[in-house]
Amino acid sequence: MHKPRALARAISCAESGRGRDLVRALYSKTGRAVTIGLTGPPGVGKSTLASALVRKARGFGKSVGVISVDPSSPFSHGALLGDRIRLAEHFTDEAVFIRSMASRGHLGGLAGATADAVSLMDAFGFEVILIETVGVGQSEIAIAELAQTTLVALQPGSGDSIQVLKAGIMEIADVFVVNKADHPMADQLRREIRSAMEMQQWNGWIPELVATQALAGEGIDQLWAAIERHMAYLNETGEIEGRRRDAFVHQVRQLALGRIERRLDHLLESENYTGTDPYEAADRIIPKLGL
Repeated sequence: MHKPRALARAISCAESGRGRDLVRALYSKTGRAVTIGLTGPPGVGKSTLASALVRKARGFGKSVGVISVDPSSPFSHGALLGDRIRLAEHFTDEAVFIRSMASRGHLGGLAGATADAVSLMDAFGFEVILIETVGVGQSEIAIAELAQTTLVALQPGSGDSIQVLKAGIMEIADVFVVNKADHPMADQLRREIRSAMEMQQWNGWIPELVATQALAGEGIDQLWAAIERHMAYLNETGEIEGRRRDAFVHQVRQLALGRIERRLDHLLESENYTGTDPYEAADRIIPKLGL
């Protein structure tokens, strides 16, 4: 049904910068999948959460694609080894497809390669696509633009989690997940999240806060219910079209920027700018980019 080997080859082709014709041929078949982004600091238990969400979706008979993104290590899958072990229970399930992402030669970099993978999984008929990112930073904010619902996972007793609340990640969260909720400082983290939320101006959807113990499978029903409420909100208000438009614009921007950056790198390497200040060099180079 989902032809996992063909999909794996298609994603590899896209990753190495040769996905243009594939995506073009299949793009009309996209737009049906529910896309969920899952981000948060390292060590928060995202892979365990991802595995629990896959199990939940499969319980409803939905096929699931999982994309594990590691922006800090585009050439090494070492950081994802543990993630793959945690997701191992799903390896023999043909309705679950798991892929680790590396940018390699993709024009749009890592976010562009991820966008292609989402499009291809969608076109191949996967109903739920989970994009799991390692760490929190600009890559995560960019990848959140591909997701209809973004989960931000935090853990009690971690300075990283407090930094996330200060780092502008608040704006991308549709659902906050306090994982390892049996921790003595879990209530304090929940208060800190609510306090940070009170300082924001919310138009429309107000992020939900869910406590989980992913290893024990606790709170996953509540998390899935929060995702469904958010999806219902998007559909009822028509915001789902805005999210799809955002994902499309994001993908176009990444591809265009990738192309411009390659041309710019070539011009910077091939021309002599000795004795030129940066502003003059930029003035000289921009017309050559055709801008």
